[in-house]
Amino acid sequence: MKKFVFLDRDGVINKNPIYLDYVKKPKEFMFLPGSLKAIKLLYDAGFTVAVISNQGGIGKGLFTRADLKAIDKKMIQGIKKAGAELYCICYCIHHPDHGCACRKPKIGLIKRAVKGARADKKNSYFIGDTERDTVVGKRFGIKAIAVLSGYNNRRDINTKWKVKPHYIAKDLYRAVRDIVLKGRR
Repeated sequence: MKKFVFLDRDGVINKNPIYLDYVKKPKEFMFLPGSLKAIKLLYDAGFTVAVISNQGGIGKGLFTRADLKAIDKKMIQGIKKAGAELYCICYCIHHPDHGCACRKPKIGLIKRAVKGARADKKNSYFIGDTERDTVVGKRFGIKAIAVLSGYNNRRDINTKWKVKPHYIAKDLYRAVRDIVLKGRR
Protein backbone atom coordinates (compact mmCIF):
# COMPACT_ATOMS: atom_id res chain seq x y z
CA MET A 1 0.00 0.00 0.00
CA LYS A 2 1.18 3.50 -0.82
CA LYS A 3 1.23 6.47 1.52
CA PHE A 4 -0.07 9.31 -0.65
CA VAL A 5 0.17 13.03 -0.17
CA PHE A 6 -2.14 14.83 -2.57
CA LEU A 7 -1.23 18.46 -3.12
CA ASP A 8 -3.35 21.22 -4.53
CA ARG A 9 -1.20 23.35 -6.82
CA ASP A 10 -2.00 27.08 -6.75
CA GLY A 11 -1.52 28.57 -3.28
CA VAL A 12 0.21 25.41 -2.03
CA ILE A 13 3.12 24.66 -4.40
CA ASN A 14 3.16 27.96 -6.26
CA LYS A 15 2.02 31.51 -5.66
CA ASN A 16 -1.64 32.14 -6.27
CA PRO A 17 -2.25 34.51 -9.14
CA ILE A 18 -4.23 37.70 -8.65
CA TYR A 19 -7.43 36.86 -6.75
CA LEU A 20 -9.78 34.64 -8.79
CA ASP A 21 -7.42 34.52 -11.77
CA TYR A 22 -5.37 31.62 -13.14
CA VAL A 23 -1.73 30.82 -13.76
CA LYS A 24 -1.94 30.91 -17.57
CA LYS A 25 1.70 30.89 -18.70
CA PRO A 26 4.93 29.36 -17.36
CA LYS A 27 6.33 32.80 -16.47
CA GLU A 28 3.39 33.23 -14.03
CA PHE A 29 4.26 30.00 -12.19
CA MET A 30 6.47 30.82 -9.18
CA PHE A 31 7.27 28.28 -6.47
CA LEU A 32 6.33 29.35 -2.96
CA PRO A 33 9.22 29.51 -0.47
CA GLY A 34 9.83 26.06 1.01
CA SER A 35 7.54 24.17 -1.37
CA LEU A 36 10.35 22.39 -3.24
CA LYS A 37 12.04 21.49 0.04
CA ALA A 38 8.69 20.10 1.28
CA ILE A 39 8.16 17.93 -1.80
CA LYS A 40 11.73 16.60 -1.50
CA LEU A 41 11.12 15.81 2.18
CA LEU A 42 7.97 13.85 1.27
CA TYR A 43 9.74 12.04 -1.55
CA ASP A 44 12.70 11.09 0.66
CA ALA A 45 10.30 9.85 3.38
CA GLY A 46 8.69 7.42 0.92
CA PHE A 47 5.42 9.25 0.29
CA THR A 48 3.80 9.06 -3.13
CA VAL A 49 3.19 12.69 -4.14
CA ALA A 50 0.41 13.62 -6.55
CA VAL A 51 -0.85 17.03 -7.65
CA ILE A 52 -4.65 17.34 -7.71
CA SER A 53 -5.96 20.65 -9.04
CA ASN A 54 -8.97 22.29 -10.63
CA GLN A 55 -7.85 24.25 -13.68
CA GLY A 56 -11.20 25.50 -14.98
CA GLY A 57 -9.54 28.32 -16.90
CA ILE A 58 -9.15 25.89 -19.79
CA GLY A 59 -12.90 25.22 -19.83
CA LYS A 60 -13.46 28.99 -19.70
CA GLY A 61 -11.14 29.50 -22.69
CA LEU A 62 -8.62 31.59 -20.71
CA PHE A 63 -5.65 29.35 -21.53
CA THR A 64 -5.02 26.15 -23.45
CA ARG A 65 -3.94 22.59 -22.73
CA ALA A 66 -0.60 23.47 -24.34
CA ASP A 67 -0.21 26.33 -21.84
CA LEU A 68 -0.96 23.93 -18.98
CA LYS A 69 1.55 21.42 -20.34
CA ALA A 70 4.22 24.15 -20.46
CA ILE A 71 3.42 25.14 -16.86
CA ASP A 72 3.68 21.46 -15.84
CA LYS A 73 7.06 21.23 -17.54
CA LYS A 74 8.37 24.15 -15.47
CA MET A 75 6.94 22.65 -12.26
CA ILE A 76 8.32 19.16 -12.97
CA GLN A 77 11.77 20.55 -13.84
CA GLY A 78 11.89 22.50 -10.58
CA ILE A 79 10.87 19.47 -8.56
CA LYS A 80 13.43 17.24 -10.33
CA LYS A 81 16.14 19.83 -9.77
CA ALA A 82 15.24 19.72 -6.05
CA GLY A 83 15.82 15.93 -6.12
CA ALA A 84 12.23 14.68 -6.09
CA GLU A 85 9.52 13.60 -8.48
CA LEU A 86 5.76 13.48 -8.71
CA TYR A 87 3.79 10.26 -9.07
CA CYS A 88 1.19 12.04 -11.22
CA ILE A 89 -0.59 15.29 -11.93
CA CYS A 90 -4.37 15.19 -12.28
CA TYR A 91 -6.39 18.20 -13.37
CA CYS A 92 -10.04 18.98 -13.85
CA ILE A 93 -9.97 21.26 -16.89
CA HIS A 94 -13.73 21.56 -17.24
CA HIS A 95 -15.70 24.76 -16.88
CA PRO A 96 -16.79 25.10 -13.23
CA ASP A 97 -20.46 24.77 -14.30
CA HIS A 98 -19.84 21.59 -16.32
CA GLY A 99 -21.03 19.21 -13.61
CA CYS A 100 -18.21 16.69 -14.13
CA ALA A 101 -17.21 13.99 -11.65
CA CYS A 102 -13.61 15.18 -11.41
CA ARG A 103 -13.95 18.76 -10.16
CA LYS A 104 -12.99 19.13 -6.52
CA PRO A 105 -14.61 18.71 -4.03
CA LYS A 106 -15.69 15.52 -5.84
CA ILE A 107 -13.16 12.69 -5.55
CA GLY A 108 -12.77 11.81 -9.24
CA LEU A 109 -9.25 13.26 -9.48
CA ILE A 110 -8.05 11.29 -6.46
CA LYS A 111 -9.58 8.11 -7.88
CA ARG A 112 -7.71 8.78 -11.13
CA ALA A 113 -4.45 9.36 -9.23
CA VAL A 114 -4.63 6.13 -7.23
CA LYS A 115 -5.91 3.95 -10.06
CA GLY A 116 -3.95 0.72 -9.99
CA ALA A 117 -2.45 1.49 -6.56
CA ARG A 118 -3.74 0.79 -3.09
CA ALA A 119 -3.79 3.89 -0.93
CA ASP A 120 -2.84 3.57 2.73
CA LYS A 121 -5.61 5.92 3.84
CA LYS A 122 -4.52 5.90 7.48
CA ASN A 123 -1.18 7.44 6.45
CA SER A 124 -2.27 9.61 3.51
CA TYR A 125 -3.05 13.32 3.37
CA PHE A 126 -4.56 16.04 1.22
CA ILE A 127 -2.87 19.42 1.58
CA GLY A 128 -4.69 22.41 0.14
CA ASP A 129 -5.58 26.03 0.66
CA THR A 130 -9.36 25.91 0.15
CA GLU A 131 -12.33 24.39 1.89
CA ARG A 132 -12.99 22.20 -1.17
CA ASP A 133 -9.52 20.67 -0.69
CA THR A 134 -10.46 19.81 2.88
CA VAL A 135 -13.77 18.36 1.70
CA VAL A 136 -12.19 16.16 -0.98
CA GLY A 137 -9.62 14.81 1.47
CA LYS A 138 -12.26 13.95 4.02
CA ARG A 139 -14.56 12.42 1.38
CA PHE A 140 -11.71 10.14 0.33
CA GLY A 141 -11.17 9.17 3.96
CA ILE A 142 -7.77 10.76 4.55
CA LYS A 143 -6.47 13.58 6.73
CA ALA A 144 -6.93 17.07 5.32
CA ILE A 145 -4.46 19.84 6.08
CA ALA A 146 -5.19 23.47 5.25
CA VAL A 147 -2.29 25.81 4.53
CA LEU A 148 -2.35 29.57 4.91
CA SER A 149 -0.18 30.26 1.84
CA GLY A 150 -3.20 30.72 -0.45
CA TYR A 151 -6.10 33.16 -0.21
CA ASN A 152 -7.34 32.17 3.25
CA ASN A 153 -6.29 33.02 6.76
CA ARG A 154 -6.72 31.10 10.02
CA ARG A 155 -9.75 33.15 11.07
CA ASP A 156 -11.55 32.46 7.77
CA ILE A 157 -10.90 28.75 8.11
CA ASN A 158 -12.07 28.66 11.71
CA THR A 159 -15.18 30.81 11.23
CA LYS A 160 -16.31 30.56 7.60
CA TRP A 161 -15.52 26.99 6.57
CA LYS A 162 -18.28 24.50 7.32
CA VAL A 163 -15.87 21.58 6.89
CA LYS A 164 -12.80 21.99 9.09
CA PRO A 165 -9.39 20.51 8.25
CA HIS A 166 -7.70 18.09 10.63
CA TYR A 167 -5.20 20.86 11.23
CA ILE A 168 -3.84 24.10 9.81
CA ALA A 169 -0.23 24.85 8.84
CA LYS A 170 1.38 28.10 7.78
CA ASP A 171 2.57 26.63 4.47
CA LEU A 172 3.40 23.40 2.67
CA TYR A 173 6.81 23.04 4.28
CA ARG A 174 5.43 23.32 7.81
CA ALA A 175 2.62 20.85 7.01
CA VAL A 176 5.12 18.36 5.60
CA ARG A 177 7.53 18.89 8.48
CA ASP A 178 4.69 18.00 10.86
CA ILE A 179 3.85 14.86 8.87
CA VAL A 180 7.39 13.60 8.33
CA LEU A 181 9.47 14.87 11.21
CA LYS A 182 6.91 15.00 13.98
CA GLY A 183 4.95 11.96 12.79
CA ARG A 184 1.72 13.91 13.12
CA ARG A 185 -1.15 11.53 12.64
